[in-house]
Amino acid sequence: MPTMIVIGYRGDLDQALQRHGIDPHYIVQAPASPPRSRRFTWVADMENAQEIFRAVLSVDIDDMVGVLSVHEMGVFGATYLRQQLNLPGNADSRTALHFRDKYLQKSMLPPQVRRARCRHVPVGTSFTELADDLGEVFVVKPATGAGALRTNVVRTPEEYAQALTPFTGQSDVEIVAESFVDAPEVYLDGVWEKGDLRWSSMSGYHTSPLRAVQGGVLSAYVLDRRRHSVLFDEMETLAGQALTSLNAPDCVFHMEAFTAEEGLTFGECAIRLPGALSPQVNQLTYGVDLFDVEISLALGEGATRALGDRRTPERFHGYILLRRSNGCDVTQSDFERNFLFDEIVYDSSPDAPVGPYGRVGQAVVSDPDELKLRKTIEDIVRFNEVGYT
Repeated sequence: MPTMIVIGYRGDLDQALQRHGIDPHYIVQAPASPPRSRRFTWVADMENAQEIFRAVLSVDIDDMVGVLSVHEMGVFGATYLRQQLNLPGNADSRTALHFRDKYLQKSMLPPQVRRARCRHVPVGTSFTELADDLGEVFVVKPATGAGALRTNVVRTPEEYAQALTPFTGQSDVEIVAESFVDAPEVYLDGVWEKGDLRWSSMSGYHTSPLRAVQGGVLSAYVLDRRRHSVLFDEMETLAGQALTSLNAPDCVFHMEAFTAEEGLTFGECAIRLPGALSPQVNQLTYGVDLFDVEISLALGEGATRALGDRRTPERFHGYILLRRSNGCDVTQSDFERNFLFDEIVYDSSPDAPVGPYGRVGQAVVSDPDELKLRKTIEDIVRFNEVGYT
């Protein structure tokens, strides 16, 4: 059976690889936990391309057909492996870095693309220097981060000192600071091939990743193109400008932007599968399987065939990553008595494993009307937080 090297692990992609008759070999870093039935190798740092390469060379794989990453931290390593092992897909390390380092990415954008002011934070940079440069409120985050982890909005010297504590403080390119954009956030999941946008879907956050890492319930929903036709056009134009200027390879991408009266402000763009349940809600809404597209690109087969028959949505879908409820005992049955779900899994046991964003369960809901879908998600999030409707 052909083998795909996969940096990181996610169960839904694992199922897709099995459907394709491909045997994955995972390169994982704690706390990932692939099933014991799968082949995998542990590494201390999946962003260390040398360690990843050594891990692959140390195992006996004679039928390797491709490599892909399930998340942001493995994008550069996957690119490096393709170079060294002559595998299909993007093998340009410099291009990969334009989609990893937030400062490099924003500095490559054309002048007409509105973006936050962004800079690296060299060792010893003071709060006053950043506030003078970026404004009284600014954001501190990893230069190559993802999912809003270690990301903080900073308003005071004390908050700045606290925001620096998760970092080593030993690198001039470890951290970036950006001017704060106070506006709603939307994102485009899409497929880019041969310098053109082949397909895209736009979603909105009810609770953003930044709020979720601070204790909120991460949730998002697919937007109705008929209701937001102008915004869709603007987002797709922005994606074309950004991906072209960044010399994007053929890829599945995830691009975030902020919406305001004066227009869109570019947030950031990644060349990998979208996170959380975005692939599932896109498939349920449009019939597009982004796992199939990602696998097809990793095999060198292109994206167009894997996009399949795209349908006009009859129902719009959204997801919620359920957390433990605060100060109350809520079970899956309690959720199901109060709401109608397309899918729900919720582990209320005290020893339930806790995933990213405090996740102990997940739910998918849908409605033909986007506004009703948004209200349902709002109600479920509130129920998850306080235990009553």
